[in-house]
Amino acid sequence: HMVDSARKAGTDVMMDQYPYTASSTSFDVLVPPWALEGGRTELAKRLANPTLKDSITRGVVDYLLNDRGGGDIKRVQFANVAWDPTLNGKTLYDWAVRKGIQPTPEKAAPLVLEGVVNGGAQMVYHVIDEGDVRRIMAHPMTMIASDGRLSRPGQTVPHPRNYGTFPRVLGEYVRVQKVLTLEQAVHKMTGMSAKRLGLSDRGCIRVGCVADITVFDPATIADKGTFTEPHQYPVGIEWVLVNGTPVVADGKFTAARPGQVLRHVPRKVTGR
Repeated sequence: HMVDSARKAGTDVMMDQYPYTASSTSFDVLVPPWALEGGRTELAKRLANPTLKDSITRGVVDYLLNDRGGGDIKRVQFANVAWDPTLNGKTLYDWAVRKGIQPTPEKAAPLVLEGVVNGGAQMVYHVIDEGDVRRIMAHPMTMIASDGRLSRPGQTVPHPRNYGTFPRVLGEYVRVQKVLTLEQAVHKMTGMSAKRLGLSDRGCIRVGCVADITVFDPATIADKGTFTEPHQYPVGIEWVLVNGTPVVADGKFTAARPGQVLRHVPRKVTGR
């Protein structure tokens, strides 16, 4: 394993992971980086050159077949499309059919370029293996992280990790699949992460620590959001305290907003 080998060689490296078989990033990752140098205007200029256009299109086809596209344009899903919100939640396959284009990577590549030139989009790529999710999660150096972002509830079709990352681990991968024990999972979400980030007064419940506490029922906690209906809150969480103030009380949101920016405290690096 690459991480294990690096650690044995003295490199201080760890991992973080979200518990889903899809990633989320921009539409631009389906375009060769050199073609996007200088921005979308420069990309449009390059596409006006038949030779460059052919080369760029071949690159997009390669990414669709062998990279983020996963070899199937049904795996490429739109999350937030400013220039055509009707595509939100649809796939590249759906868009090709709508446009009357044969839904193959080769025929859909020009649509990718059209979309990127138009301004790009936030995408969801269904290309992660479930076995890899379990294997990486169980590694002792893996922490749990959402890699998510704030989404306005009900708008666009974002990755469900924004709502369900931690409940999904506790429900699906602890209670159902038993990939981790409850204690292991909680540690990967709290104390382990806080220590890694240099947050010495968070991540543990003890005298002197900040009271960031989630009270949940291990028998019922679960994520509810899906890739087509992501705006769903998890279940099984009764209380959430942030800086000692309840923000969820008896399962209901309060109006309190006690959060703050947390500053990383650099760890001392000693020589080998």
